Amino acid sequence: MELDPSAFLADHQLIQALGKQAAPISCDHDLVLFRQGDAPLGLYILLNGKATLTMDSPTGDPILSVQAAANSLLGLPGLIGNQPYTLTAVAHPGAQLRFVSRDEFTALMESQPLLSLKVLQVLAAELLTARHALLQS
Repeated sequence: MELDPSAFLADHQLIQALGKQAAPISCDHDLVLFRQGDAPLGLYILLNGKATLTMDSPTGDPILSVQAAANSLLGLPGLIGNQPYTLTAVAHPGAQLRFVSRDEFTALMESQPLLSLKVLQVLAAELLTARHALLQS
């Protein structure tokens, strides 16, 4: 199954607001950000570079793989739903990321509720892209 990488993109205002609350992460080697099934600790913002998102079946067979684009939010559904991550995310050498903890994310959404609508737009894009990919397979 192929997902459209643009499904994970956030607009500039949301990236900027989240970035102010986030800790920088740089990669000089492949770095696993989170694994499918892990409890969500926060959200990753891919500012530049490459990251791969994958999903495996319960038996370990690959189901999907997608290259995330710059300004992608990684781990958002798990964080919002307080459910384990459904994908594995690996950042590749040269990637520039920022990490927003669950508490920082919650505080930002409470202090700037209009940003919640922008978060919902990203979630909706992910959902619609996944549904479209299912129809194509």
